[in-house]
Amino acid sequence: MSGPAWRETQPERTDLSWQRTGLGVLAVAGLMSRAAVHGGAPVRLAAAGAAALLGLLVLGGLAPLRARAVQRAVERGAAVAAPRVVLLLTAVVVAVAGAALVSVLSPP
Repeated sequence: MSGPAWRETQPERTDLSWQRTGLGVLAVAGLMSRAAVHGGAPVRLAAAGAAALLGLLVLGGLAPLRARAVQRAVERGAAVAAPRVVLLLTAVVVAVAGAALVSVLSPP
């Protein structure tokens, strides 16, 4: 797709993808906490809490920050790339995935 219609919807799709990522991190944290509570593992519950905080960081901090940056860049006609913020989001997702993997593979 090219032209003005693509340019109008791209920032919205970017915003929604950041929100979906934050919600996904929160969902994984919820599953981790459910398993920790049923398994009686307080260390796993602490890891789930940390994952939930990271998910809230994405939803409440990184996603709005990125949305404002994209909107300003679109208004100026500038590039919307933000490699540092994307790297931080990637690190959050990898950290939560690692915590979930450890949570699943470790004995109760």
